[in-house]
Amino acid sequence: MSADADRAEFVLRERLGERVRFPEDPDYVSAVMPWNLAFPQRPFAVVVAEGEADVVDVVRAAAEAGLRVAPQSTGHGAGALADSDLSTAILLSLRRLRGVALDPATRVARVCGGSTWSEVVRAGAAHGLTALHGSAGDVSVAGLALSGGLSFYARGEGLTVNSVRSVRVVCADGEVREASSEVNPDLFWALRGGSGGFGVVLSLDVEMFPVDEVFAGMLLWPAEAAATVAPAWAALTRAAPESVTTTLRIMHFPPLPDLPPFLAGRSVVVVDGVMREDPARAEVLLEDLRRLSPEIDTFGMRSPAEVVDLHMDPPAPTPAVTAHRMLRSLPDDAVGRFVEVGATSPLFILEARHVGGAASRRAVGGGAVSALRGEYMVLAIAVVPEPGARADAAEVVHGVADGFDAWREESSALTFIDGGVDPAAGFGDSIAALRDAKRRWDPHGLLLAAVPV
Repeated sequence: MSADADRAEFVLRERLGERVRFPEDPDYVSAVMPWNLAFPQRPFAVVVAEGEADVVDVVRAAAEAGLRVAPQSTGHGAGALADSDLSTAILLSLRRLRGVALDPATRVARVCGGSTWSEVVRAGAAHGLTALHGSAGDVSVAGLALSGGLSFYARGEGLTVNSVRSVRVVCADGEVREASSEVNPDLFWALRGGSGGFGVVLSLDVEMFPVDEVFAGMLLWPAEAAATVAPAWAALTRAAPESVTTTLRIMHFPPLPDLPPFLAGRSVVVVDGVMREDPARAEVLLEDLRRLSPEIDTFGMRSPAEVVDLHMDPPAPTPAVTAHRMLRSLPDDAVGRFVEVGATSPLFILEARHVGGAASRRAVGGGAVSALRGEYMVLAIAVVPEPGARADAAEVVHGVADGFDAWREESSALTFIDGGVDPAAGFGDSIAALRDAKRRWDPHGLLLAAVPV
């Protein structure tokens, strides 16, 4: 160990005591384990925060020790952090900073920095409210919301980030600050889209939306039906109102015993989504897809709590790599490419999300990122079967994404960026102002964001 490393360890032990763990400590490995197991992390040290004081102490100790701080709630975005050097960083886990306090009168939920969307949705369901959550309930609210966020309500309500009303953070100088449109508005602007590089989130206030029941569900066929299902889904999206947000997927499942029988060892094509429409109107919109005789059809009136699990994302930590493309349109030849690739590539999932609508329009008073250019997103996901196979899997998913460049929109969804990708497109024309804000709020680059500006 170098003299600098010796000094840094001494400072951390002096300032943080038993709260800090180093690679030689027995519980270090479990503390640094991210949700995405394809990206093992080996930081200089790790602290699992139990409260606000721990976060403040870690930020101040890191500054004194000449280290950086990498905040992390769940580790779903560990792939993006893979490009960063954690050997001179403290991984600050927020996984135990949990809790949701909902005010039904104002329809605002105060959410702790490590809380997940499932917690928020459960809190709102009792009051006929829901949030603009993503497709997986165990993703952190802070990670998704402050990096844009696509939900099943995105086409009608916009990106999740626009539902954030205030944020309470520990800044790089170790001070706790509130940020909103009235207090520290420049920091609030940068936080909303700055992808974690402007403060460690203690809590954030998120606007909830009145949804007691909504027409939602899933249609499933054997994968061989993709050649007819995909064009029908594309036709639906071209005519769909903004109240309709749907996804098309071709999925290949291994024969695992913990999978339900209708998925285990099978390849399937799935359409799922939410239609904030009168049920009779929603039934009409689904007619052409239902004529294709789906094996499973669960569309109907659902509670918000059911919607959060609709997408069937893996419920347990999973090793995977991804790549995506935003598309300006999805013409017939792009649909054909989707079907061909979904059938022939060694992927776990090939997914097309209908975006556009309110998600592509800038919000009045929005932050650094308030919209996502593109009418569709194509996402390729490959499971990494063993640690040494990550590079091969990454080559596959990036090759698939490159195959859609003929229809590419020059933008990126920050929440779907893994390592090895220039994130600038995700920040759009806010990138220069974000870099100025980073120099102002974190002049020494103490805070290590998963997607740096």
